[in-house]
Amino acid sequence: MFSKPNDPPMLTAFKDSSLVGMIALLIFSPISGIILNGYGFNTHPQTPIMLAFIVFIGRFAYQLAALTPWGQRLIQKFMLSKGKRGVYVASPGDQRYLWIILAILFIAGLVLPFYLSKYYLTVAILALIYVLLGLGLNIVVGLAGLLDLGFVAFYAVGAYTFALGSQYWGLGFWSAIPLAAAFAALLGGILGFPVLRMHGDYLAIVTLGFGEIIRLVLNNWMSFTGGPNGAKAAEPSLFGLEFTRTAKTDGHIPFHEFFGTTYSPNTKFIFIYLVVFLVACLMIFFFSRLRTMPMGRAWEALREDEIACRSLGMNHVTIKLSAFMMGAMTGGIGGVFFAAQQGGFVNPTSFTFFESALILAIVVLGGMGSVVGVVVAALVLTILPEMLRDFADYRVLIFGILMVFMMLWKPRGFLPIRRPYFTKEGQA
Repeated sequence: MFSKPNDPPMLTAFKDSSLVGMIALLIFSPISGIILNGYGFNTHPQTPIMLAFIVFIGRFAYQLAALTPWGQRLIQKFMLSKGKRGVYVASPGDQRYLWIILAILFIAGLVLPFYLSKYYLTVAILALIYVLLGLGLNIVVGLAGLLDLGFVAFYAVGAYTFALGSQYWGLGFWSAIPLAAAFAALLGGILGFPVLRMHGDYLAIVTLGFGEIIRLVLNNWMSFTGGPNGAKAAEPSLFGLEFTRTAKTDGHIPFHEFFGTTYSPNTKFIFIYLVVFLVACLMIFFFSRLRTMPMGRAWEALREDEIACRSLGMNHVTIKLSAFMMGAMTGGIGGVFFAAQQGGFVNPTSFTFFESALILAIVVLGGMGSVVGVVVAALVLTILPEMLRDFADYRVLIFGILMVFMMLWKPRGFLPIRRPYFTKEGQA
């Protein structure tokens, strides 16, 4: 099956593609060809054969494209070395129409929820929540270079601050947002102190353990958190107007009765979408400015070389703690919106390690340190699985294959961080 030097190009392509197809068959057979059934199993050989055939066709098409001049140019354009350049510097004219584009996107984002069904509204809200989570972890991992595998803990803290605060102290939606941000930031600082001297794998293991500790506490503290049964928060309201059919709080009025309109369950989700959209836009603007400020520069200096950073007189303790606390604050805010979007109900099963891995994937795939890249990756990685619901059996497989190809094509992320372009007059 292996190619020989004097083989015709078509035969070489066929042999190479056949070999790749056989390897794919060996990989996919135990994954999708065997389905457990009680204590036994059923075999479905047609599924791995179909997947291996798709791999064969793709590899053969790639080999044929490599034989043509246009195919060689296309392959050269997307060579792996393209994504391995060190620093991207913005061109002088990159931001010429930036404000016009941002204004159009902002208006489109405000108008969008009025044309979406309830299902797509919940997907859009979840996507914006992951934008907030990605922005928070981007500070810790992307800018400060601190590998955090337990970021879901701050997400859970924000959600439970709203739920338990509402349950025990009558905390409302609006007051829960700053309180959850402050409490999550406090826990971020508490986590930061023990790991000041840790780096790399050791830091990842400690943060992973922290995330699991928070989840287990929420799951086992039955008398306070409700354990696996979860906790229920109050419905969000706006100036005493509730978005339910009938008011559930004394002195409040249903939104549709106050304005004399027909009740619609979409109203609550439109309200949550608009609030989380405005908060996400504010955070995007805030973090974009923060990266070019002294604090952002200090985070990047710490990421590149901690020893050099400390030799310049920078306080690495303050820098690390500020990164942990700022990222945790954003995660706590995202947790409040998640609890509101879930109808006020939160459960420990929503805050597993998979969530931390997904948020980390958003940061890495989008481009570490890149605000725009993280936003795009959060939207794609949240919406794409929903679009693949018709392929439920292969959704995770397709998702994983796309991630592998993405990292091969763009190892520094989809939209790598760009340095600002400076002129004699200032920043362009």
